[in-house]
Amino acid sequence: METKQPTSLKKWIVAGRPWALPASTMPVIFGTSLAVVICGASLALFHFLLALAGMIILHTAANMLSDVFDFMRGLDKDITPVSGAIVRGWLSPRQVRVGSVVLFFLGCAIGLYLVYLSGTVLLIIGAVGVAIGIFYTGLKYHAFGDFAVFLNFGILGSLGAWIIQTKGFSWIPVVWTIPMAMLVSAILHANNWRDTISDRERRVTTVASLLGDRGSLFYYGLLIFGPFAIILGLILVPLLISDGITAMPLTFFVVLLALPRALTLWGRARRRHTPRQPMDFIILDGATAQYNLTFGLLCTAALWLHFLLTRLAFKF
Repeated sequence: METKQPTSLKKWIVAGRPWALPASTMPVIFGTSLAVVICGASLALFHFLLALAGMIILHTAANMLSDVFDFMRGLDKDITPVSGAIVRGWLSPRQVRVGSVVLFFLGCAIGLYLVYLSGTVLLIIGAVGVAIGIFYTGLKYHAFGDFAVFLNFGILGSLGAWIIQTKGFSWIPVVWTIPMAMLVSAILHANNWRDTISDRERRVTTVASLLGDRGSLFYYGLLIFGPFAIILGLILVPLLISDGITAMPLTFFVVLLALPRALTLWGRARRRHTPRQPMDFIILDGATAQYNLTFGLLCTAALWLHFLLTRLAFKF
């Protein structure tokens, strides 16, 4: 019996891997919230929606191009729940490559319009981001993938969103987004850690393969627990030194609600050789992505909770 083929729409949706998009869209939401709550900018809703659309389109384009290179290099052979359309045989590498190019052009067009509205600093940020997206696969093959996603799906996304709302540069979205950016790197590291053996066979170098199994465990722990320490420092250190540095609002202690999830992930990582459930370590990257989303939502909620409490205090 022939397997029913999915619709063309479903094929392209799977090719774009939309389940990965929260990693790139959350920094845009967070950076925009920072601009409004901390800087006092008036929310330019249309510009925010354009930035969000541009990030979605460019991330999808990068996903598709990465899938093409991974398939051609023989890295993607087996179908998994998060596989793209090429390995499933739904679309050819050429079709996905062409689709990626079209999306890159569309995303760049949106970016250039935002540059026209916001200034040339955004052009530099956007150009770096697009370059990372295009050359991401090469960076990933030579142990720079973690740093690439740290920048693109963390720092640059938040900073760009801030500039679109404020028309100016600030170190606040750079520094305050580091915890979220670390968790995006944790997602990729969990994936590469799982694939260390197959990557070595195909002469692909990742941070996980360089660190080895025990080093990867330490690095993963640093990436999932480090954000709590950084946020604690950003709350307390500016209050202690009183040197004009903007302190994170106390409402950011709400991120501690994500700590139990981090401990669960740590347990999975430590029991990687003897998992409680067969898929615990195999899908650690997906579980880390869910944790990243939860952490990002809590950070954003902390900003708006601070905004509401400040308004209430001012009112009374």
